[in-house]
Amino acid sequence: MENLTEALSWINLRFLLQGFWVTIEVSVISIILSFVIGLALGLIRFTRIDAKTTRISKVVGVIIDMIRNLPLLLIIFFSYFGLPVMGIRVDAVQASVIAMVVFESAMIAEVVRSGIMAVDPGQMEGARSNGMTYMQAMTHVVLPQALTKMIPALLSQFVSLIKDTSLATIIVLPELLYHAEIIYNQNTNYMIPMYLAVAVMYFIICFALSSFANYLSKRIKY
Repeated sequence: MENLTEALSWINLRFLLQGFWVTIEVSVISIILSFVIGLALGLIRFTRIDAKTTRISKVVGVIIDMIRNLPLLLIIFFSYFGLPVMGIRVDAVQASVIAMVVFESAMIAEVVRSGIMAVDPGQMEGARSNGMTYMQAMTHVVLPQALTKMIPALLSQFVSLIKDTSLATIIVLPELLYHAEIIYNQNTNYMIPMYLAVAVMYFIICFALSSFANYLSKRIKY
């Protein structure tokens, strides 16, 4: 009990919160960029209007499949160590965001494609027969329905992204787990309390996101 009280002192908790905010920062930026890029890639992969769009769709599909089958840790290493070799200087935060966005965009693109495919094809046909262009029908008819079907899968990806930020501790990203490691490296008796504190903080983030997604899903549905 004494070790627990010492480990969770205000000084240590304040230090953990510094890492907590870095985790939030990296997660929010990565989620926004991943969703925008993943949505665009998913639409491109689904769209096969003519020979040109079909070729583009296939190329994008190959790239997405390649990224999805790579370990995220490998992408993090490449972002942090590989980009500087190519003349692109990045710090740990930038490298982490780049890696997360590249990996999660590919995952979200597949979620988007699956969500669109879940919509009745008759919706697109009906919209086109009423004079809408392909993009108008996709934007105003198909996508709104697809998004409601995507929410659970998107939520799962966003939660995974938040938890995956802990992998970036390997490149010394000053996030939540990295700060916890600094604390318990000074006193090994603090290891369990630190891991418990980190678990609680991750739960808070993921539970808040889950609650928001459920609320949003109900608002869209009704």
